[in-house]
Amino acid sequence: MQKLLIIIGLLLILIGLAWPLLRRAFGNMPGDVHWGGDGWSVHILLGTSVVLSILLTVVLNLVLWWMNR
Repeated sequence: MQKLLIIIGLLLILIGLAWPLLRRAFGNMPGDVHWGGDGWSVHILLGTSVVLSILLTVVLNLVLWWMNR
């Protein structure tokens, strides 16, 4: 359990350091929908959600595989 908490903490630190690059990479992907008008805007990030879901699934599976070997 301690290893898992350390790994999660390190991943959060790495994501925090890479956040400016991630915002540019995932900010306007195909599949993201943006609407706006006078004083309002709506952003539905479908493409970004799918990509992040796949990435997190792969990372978590690798971490769990590494911990159980």
